Amino acid sequence: MTAPISIVDYGVGNVASIANMLKKAGYDSELTGDPERIAAADKIILPGVGAFDRAAIKLRETGLGALVVERALAGAQILGVCLGMQLLLDESEEGVEPGLGIIPGRVRRFPRDVAGVNLRVPHMGWNTIHRAGHLDTLPNVAEGDRFYFVHSYYADPLDEGDRMATTEHGVPFTSMVRRGTVIGAQFHPEKSHKTGLKLLSDFAAA
Repeated sequence: MTAPISIVDYGVGNVASIANMLKKAGYDSELTGDPERIAAADKIILPGVGAFDRAAIKLRETGLGALVVERALAGAQILGVCLGMQLLLDESEEGVEPGLGIIPGRVRRFPRDVAGVNLRVPHMGWNTIHRAGHLDTLPNVAEGDRFYFVHSYYADPLDEGDRMATTEHGVPFTSMVRRGTVIGAQFHPEKSHKTGLKLLSDFAAA
């Protein structure tokens, strides 16, 4: 029997809705903040909503951030969702706390205007992704698929090779990342209906 996917419950995540979407896709998951359960997991989802610093502090205080890094180094498959994706990077313009540093780079705020036009921030609603690389990863997530976004900051990985997909909102930004067995998605797959179901199914089945 396949072990359930561990969804890291550290107090700032959209954990229940992700678990419900995985159940709909036919996969078992567990919401857990138990270090032993997460240490034994081969597939881990790091969710997150809200402010970068608060989430980073929670991960550090619980020890779960260091554990996620340890599991990534051991080759576990990890999916960071929304703020969970941003936490995979080194740091954020939103705050002063360090991220997990799994993917080198910085999280940046959307500019307030682009070519003299005020840009709506946060970026909220449905938008299209453009696959930029790693086409063998999440193969059913296709060029032009639409997902649901809610965010004011976006990941800017240092290495172009870590970009998995991009999206346009006034400026092009990285909407998905991948390094090794670690993937990040800026959008909310649990709010993205059929396309979100495809992504979570691909992650669970890999």
